Amino acid sequence: MIVVTGATGNVGRELVRSLAAAGERVTATSRHISASEVPDGVRTVRSDLTDAESLRPVLDGAEALFLQNGGAALHLLRPRDLLDVAKSAGVGRVVLLSSQGVATRPESQSHGALAGAIEDAVRESGPEWTILRPGGFHSNAYAWAEPVRTHRTVAAPFGDVALPTVDPADIAEVAAVALRQEGHHGRVHELTGPAATTPRGRAEAIGRAIGEPVRFVEQTPEEAREQMLAFMPEPVVETTLSILGEPTPAERLVSPDVERVLGRAPRTFEDWARRNAAAFR
Repeated sequence: MIVVTGATGNVGRELVRSLAAAGERVTATSRHISASEVPDGVRTVRSDLTDAESLRPVLDGAEALFLQNGGAALHLLRPRDLLDVAKSAGVGRVVLLSSQGVATRPESQSHGALAGAIEDAVRESGPEWTILRPGGFHSNAYAWAEPVRTHRTVAAPFGDVALPTVDPADIAEVAAVALRQEGHHGRVHELTGPAATTPRGRAEAIGRAIGEPVRFVEQTPEEAREQMLAFMPEPVVETTLSILGEPTPAERLVSPDVERVLGRAPRTFEDWARRNAAAFR
């Protein structure tokens, strides 16, 4: 059996579908998951990664674990406790969804240091391990859905700074391979899309997907900061703005790892926008 944590998130949801379609026995878990959110035959159990003990009933009988790194709750995790519970349950393989920031922003508590501590715990835990380090997700554009629906506008800073965002479905497919197949133990996969795109270009792609023009309005960094502080801690906001406005050379690079693992090119933002056009109509 394979356990998928964060099973209602953009990556976890796709991973559960992929594993179930491949005929795997799957347990999907998150804090508020329900059976209506997963394919038929998938077991659902609620748990909270900030409470390692809540994973014990989830991991009963598990052979492999997809471990989401906590997202906004990253700073609340006790990674060694989580991995101790997994090891005691007999889990033999762990695939960790980490962050590109471990390599590119190691000094940042929000994007590098804390995620790096979870990586260290996974490496030292005993089971086979694989680490996935994506950059930004195509699905971050969901933040634009409401203004696109209501007045066909996207507002964002740094309109012409390009980054190679990645499709969560590609992350999920790489995770499925690492969970099910040999040859990925001890590997760190850097995951990006096939090309760098700009916020302005992504807004145009959404317009093409819905068949109507979408106007791009460039925010100042100060305007973006004020908006982001409404739902992000200040250190996360500052690092995020730095990545968006002044990405490092490594953050601009297109990685070959998705194609190396899956045998095909990663999906474009244009493709993601077409598949998810209903969210913006």
